Amino acid sequence: MERNPLLSLVGAGPGDPELITLKAIRTIGRARVILYDALANEALLEYAAPGAIIRFTGKRYGCHALSQEEINQLIVAEALEHGHVVRLKGGDPFVFGRAVEEITAARNAGIAVEIVPGISSALAVPATAMIPLTSRGTAESFWVTTGTTRSGSISGDVYLAAQSTATVVILMAMSRLEAIMDIFIYYGKADMPVAIIQDGTTASQKMVTGTVKDISFRAQQAGLGNPAVIIAGEVVGLQADLLPAYVQGLTATQKKPAPHEER
Repeated sequence: MERNPLLSLVGAGPGDPELITLKAIRTIGRARVILYDALANEALLEYAAPGAIIRFTGKRYGCHALSQEEINQLIVAEALEHGHVVRLKGGDPFVFGRAVEEITAARNAGIAVEIVPGISSALAVPATAMIPLTSRGTAESFWVTTGTTRSGSISGDVYLAAQSTATVVILMAMSRLEAIMDIFIYYGKADMPVAIIQDGTTASQKMVTGTVKDISFRAQQAGLGNPAVIIAGEVVGLQADLLPAYVQGLTATQKKPAPHEER
């Protein structure tokens, strides 16, 4: 048995392998075992130490290589045998990452636990698409909610969020998109702007915008699916003004001159 078993829950960020913290990279490099999820970019595994044991554990909607209980058992077994285990989880471990269950299993086995926060897709994906979650005069707050519960039913928080004036960010909801939008329609939000971003922050990112009443049709026509982030709120309408400046910033021929070049 390893003398000092340790579980590190590491946030892998939203998908872009550069959107990860320096602490996360260093922690990955020290691990003897890395257990990574479907939403963690495999490019991050290049930071693993030579000889590290690397295992895919699944955990995406419709993609479960192992059940959560099996993952818990694997964490304990690998930590007791090899020592330092990194559990590499998409986004941030404490945002819909089932981290509490894994921490409980580790601590019940006498294994120390540390958390390395990550950038949540709920924040980063809208930001990279130039959609602010808050903006003075438009939105003063935002909700982040799961679309469905463990049983597959729509989260009760969606009903509450749909009644607010806040921006609503919904994760893990594409399978119930139409039903969720019907809730917003019921509360008088049929014309509210909506954006859906699939594979956000990655080279395969796809985005569709519309309104509550037509976004389901638009998403279906575009073939959007999981993993996707849904943003409902008036802030989505701000993108039209912000996006041209963003695109311009990516175009070399339109690059702003350096201060010493300005006349």
